[in-house]
Amino acid sequence: MASVNGEARFINYPEIREGPSVPYKNEDQVIPVFRGIPLAIGASLISNVGFVQSFFWRGAGFGVIREIPNLDQYSARYDPTVIPIHGDEKSTLSAASSLPAPQARRKGEAGYYTTADYHALYRSGELTPTAVVDALLSVTRRDTEPPGKHSVAFLECAIEKARAAADASTQRYKNGKPLGPLDGIPVTVKDEVHMEGYRRTLGTKMDFTGESAGSTSWCVKKWEDSGAIVIGKSTMHELGLDTTNNNPNFGTPKNPHNPDYYCGGSSGGSGYAVGAGLVPIALGADGGGSIRIPSSFCGVWGLKPSHSRVSGSPTVSIASTVGVLGPIASSIDDLALAYRVMATPANPSEDPNSAAFPNPLSELTSTPPESRPRNKTIGIMRDWLDRAEPAVRSTFNKALDFYRSQGYTIIDISIPYIPEGARAHVLTIMAEIASALSPSQINNLTAPNKVLVSMGMYQISSQDFLAAQRLRGLLMSHLAFLFQKHPGLLIFTPTSPIPGWKIAGGDADLVRGVSDGKSSVRNMEYVWLANFTGCPAISCPAGYAEDNGHRVPIGVMAMAEWGAEEDLIAFARDGEGILDLVDDKSVAEFREQKGLTIPRGKESKWEDVIGNAKNLVRGGS
Repeated sequence: MASVNGEARFINYPEIREGPSVPYKNEDQVIPVFRGIPLAIGASLISNVGFVQSFFWRGAGFGVIREIPNLDQYSARYDPTVIPIHGDEKSTLSAASSLPAPQARRKGEAGYYTTADYHALYRSGELTPTAVVDALLSVTRRDTEPPGKHSVAFLECAIEKARAAADASTQRYKNGKPLGPLDGIPVTVKDEVHMEGYRRTLGTKMDFTGESAGSTSWCVKKWEDSGAIVIGKSTMHELGLDTTNNNPNFGTPKNPHNPDYYCGGSSGGSGYAVGAGLVPIALGADGGGSIRIPSSFCGVWGLKPSHSRVSGSPTVSIASTVGVLGPIASSIDDLALAYRVMATPANPSEDPNSAAFPNPLSELTSTPPESRPRNKTIGIMRDWLDRAEPAVRSTFNKALDFYRSQGYTIIDISIPYIPEGARAHVLTIMAEIASALSPSQINNLTAPNKVLVSMGMYQISSQDFLAAQRLRGLLMSHLAFLFQKHPGLLIFTPTSPIPGWKIAGGDADLVRGVSDGKSSVRNMEYVWLANFTGCPAISCPAGYAEDNGHRVPIGVMAMAEWGAEEDLIAFARDGEGILDLVDDKSVAEFREQKGLTIPRGKESKWEDVIGNAKNLVRGGS
């Protein structure tokens, strides 16, 4: 147990040590783009011919990690789990039903349907969970003829299980005894965790269900125990190994705001389900921005919790030192609710790391959000921010000005070896995912992932991997230095430096896949640091870019000290007004046209809410 500022507050806290002062210098990597027939040929060559792999490995610049001077002075950090310790673990909140309920949206405000909307209508009897689930299944099932309009975002739906859960919830409301604010709320779950009644494919043509068939991952079970109804498993990028969500195996949902763009990945199916208004909450997984990037691209909220805080037991992550599970939601209240339920510590015998974290319920009791001391300090690294494209930087600057007007102090910070750290993160996740597969399984992957997995399997040396983990230790120590020097510090960046990712090759790319490593690394410019160091981070919608008359959402992101999820939630609430800076009328008209809002004056009619399922995203993908 580490003592920070004389007080025992954390387990596994890094050495508090300022990193070296090095000038920031970043250059785009030289990685060619492959699509179509050249992709198929190239994937075959790279996955089978060693010297070709070596050529592309060198071109990606991974060798720079071992060239960092004095790196051997830092201990390798193989697990970024840092656990906060609270003095008072006695909670007066004994169940999720005791959690603060989300607040109803302001009447007429542009926005998505929230758990508060559903909960109020269920209580009034104007709407039932059974009706909601039946309507959603009609548009999400891919086993009907024709398939549901939005089935491309869903791998499968356990029909009878969902209907039984909905009927039970309907009866509880009829008896006046709902379980709490999540009761009857439709949710979807990324195909990365185990669920009773479902396969686990990880977006591949293979079956990774294994011996845990019939089990449900802890965090999903917490949602179900609170009355949430899983309407289906959402699709994902194959193995989670990219940030577009392009998946030739099961189809690729297009961005609900602009069908010329990707949803972002790898939790793109979950991002689509929330961004399209199908559900207010979805489960995502994040090993390299895979919750935050689709949240940003789809104009919703996403939270990447501290490493190991949210348990997926019995699911074992294939990217175990960078990947976490967390929520995507259409409102900050719903994001907070989903997180606080799913982050219930697991049983020590099943997941000792998760079990050691404080229960979010006890955190709310010991230090309620409204009385939590906050220094309101934002740290920015200007050279790093300059990497963002103009539309993103403009949105970010407006958000920064807004937070300044809310009483936040803006300070300049420096973080060493940002470009090298990004490569170390990619090297680590490639090695971990490759280690979860056998050489024979590579042939079952799509062409882009044949390239990535073969590189991870055959090109990463022990020296490369050790150097990457030493750099992780350096970065964690430097962040610890920053967090102790500036208590409550939030490191603020855009979520992605690009205003969405256009489907450059059109539908042909969706059929065959595409390999664009340069854009993939670029898209992870800001998100990787939280994964590599285990810190929590939140993505918040902040504005839009224009493209031929269509809008593309842009998000901003804050990263906090280990265990400081509640600070991030408070930060996001402080920033809700950022969206008021956008052209409200055009946004409201857009969302109403797409079926994403309850038309003014019709808030009490359940047909308008359920229309969110029957007539979703009119004219969309």
